[in-house]
Amino acid sequence: MTRRGRVLSFGAAGAAMVVGAVAGAIIGGITGEAIAIAFVSVGAIAVVSLIFLEVGLSEDREREREAREARRAGRRPPPLRRRRH
Repeated sequence: MTRRGRVLSFGAAGAAMVVGAVAGAIIGGITGEAIAIAFVSVGAIAVVSLIFLEVGLSEDREREREAREARRAGRRPPPLRRRRH
């Protein structure tokens, strides 16, 4: 994911949360609460999902870096690390 894509993704998630809070304050009543809950929830879920994506991508980059260094040194790349459940 590029830096621009990262900024746009996190920005859109943050904007959804802000829109939900503002809409809830302006509209009022049950409708405003429902809109606020929906937008804030979707934005928060998006932020958490993007954080997990970033962690996964950083692990992939680290694994690729280790394999590249091993190939340069003439060694076999390290095997994929499998976690036991």
